[in-house]
Amino acid sequence: MIKGTARKYYMLGGKGGVGKTSLAASLAVKFANSGHPTLVVSTDPAHSLSDSFAQDLAGGTLMPVEGVDLPLYAMEINPEQAREEFRATTQKEGGSGVKDFMDSVGLGGWVGQLSELKLGELLDTPPPGLDEAMAISKVVQFMQAPEYDKFSRIVFDTAPTGHTLRLLSLPDFLDASIGKILKLKQKISQATSAIKSAFGQGDGPDKATDKLEALKEKMIMVREIFRDKEATEFIIVTIPTVMAVNESSRLQQSLQKEGVPVKRLIINEILPPSSSDCKFCAIKRKDQKRAMDMVAQDPNLRALQVIESPLFDLEIRGVPALKFMGDIVWH
Repeated sequence: MIKGTARKYYMLGGKGGVGKTSLAASLAVKFANSGHPTLVVSTDPAHSLSDSFAQDLAGGTLMPVEGVDLPLYAMEINPEQAREEFRATTQKEGGSGVKDFMDSVGLGGWVGQLSELKLGELLDTPPPGLDEAMAISKVVQFMQAPEYDKFSRIVFDTAPTGHTLRLLSLPDFLDASIGKILKLKQKISQATSAIKSAFGQGDGPDKATDKLEALKEKMIMVREIFRDKEATEFIIVTIPTVMAVNESSRLQQSLQKEGVPVKRLIINEILPPSSSDCKFCAIKRKDQKRAMDMVAQDPNLRALQVIESPLFDLEIRGVPALKFMGDIVWH
């Protein structure tokens, strides 16, 4: 993973609460210690990257990791900001929702048509996974700026499984949404001025469609980065429980279907060997072995390289602890 100077993207994902953030941060420290200028980015709406580095990284700006002489930077993307940007793209700021808006211009009778078209999904509420997609697209835009050329390793601490899968389907969602706008435009041509108002002063339906087309292109770019076998690797993180392994299997199946390259599976929080187990530990170890056996037999997971990460007896917080973890896990 540390060989070569060409830029590589590593995306760590899986079920919530399996330790993605600690593992992503430890991988970033490992890369930086190996001489790679590294950026680690959290796109998880429930950020904990600041906790991992024991440093405030909120605000969506690039920040050097404190207290280390390493080429290591970190960033937390604010999902609420991404949602607001989406609302600004699709409706006038301060809009009161599709129904109230149509009522206000005397077109309340068309609300049923809007409901049928499900355009309200687009105008009122951003689709799940959009904050994740826009967060990653922001980083991609940053990468196109000259000052970001120095990073040869970019590590993403991604949102839980469902967000990741919805992210990959966003271009299709936006395709359907654009089609709904065009269909609406054809069905109610007399509402042109109202639609114009909904998308901001001076923006007609064509302009709105252009905005969504641009957003769709951005999402396609993000999806293609996910699928780039030369530059990208998605690493699935799980823990040794039946529920987590089953979810990881479904995730791998979906990623494979979407053409996302996956080589490694990390099984986190494995109980270390012990010569004298208490009753609780013995039961826990037996449950973990059953989950590990499931991985070995699962058709979606057994071809992956399995990396075992132990359950540590200390809190993994701060660069020294992350280095300690990384030296054990990433070898």
